[in-house]
Amino acid sequence: MEEDKIASLLKQADHTAGGPASVSIGVAAVRQRAHRRQFARKAAPIAAAAVLLLGVAIWGISTWTGPTPSRQKVASLETQVALLQARTDAALNLIHEVLEQERNQHELEALEAKLASIPDPLEEMQKQADRTAFTLVYQADRLYRELNKTDSAVAAYKRVIRLFPGNQWAEVARQRLSEIENKRYNKTILQGDPKWKEQNV
Repeated sequence: MEEDKIASLLKQADHTAGGPASVSIGVAAVRQRAHRRQFARKAAPIAAAAVLLLGVAIWGISTWTGPTPSRQKVASLETQVALLQARTDAALNLIHEVLEQERNQHELEALEAKLASIPDPLEEMQKQADRTAFTLVYQADRLYRELNKTDSAVAAYKRVIRLFPGNQWAEVARQRLSEIENKRYNKTILQGDPKWKEQNV
């Protein structure tokens, strides 16, 4: 019974759909389809290649036109490294300058110490003059007091005064000459000067 129903349904479907339509296929249509298939086969890889090239081009443009965040980070790090390098160089230059100044200061102090150890030439000359004047006065004193060579002593005292006029021993020589002159004057008065006697006779 069910089979009868199915058969009946199939008949109604056939009747509704109608008979098979006649299909006419020409040679031109077949060639056109073949050309379309060949074109589709060739066009698909070309289209894929074009899409791929377009994608690569877009990626390249986006890469070159603007830095990516990673490139920005690299650029920032490079800038920081350059700043640190500049600061380091400046610090090293400052250290070298300070060391050079310290070295110059040490050399200057060493030269000043060496200069301080060298006696003052003027003081040395003054000391030599004092010693020489003292020696001449000492010799003149011996001539006058021990050897009774008054004329030689007077010449020696005058020599000290002439050579070392501002020296303390020149003042001593002047005192000695004054003593000698006073002694001679007193002796002349005590003994009497013959010339004075002749003038008074």
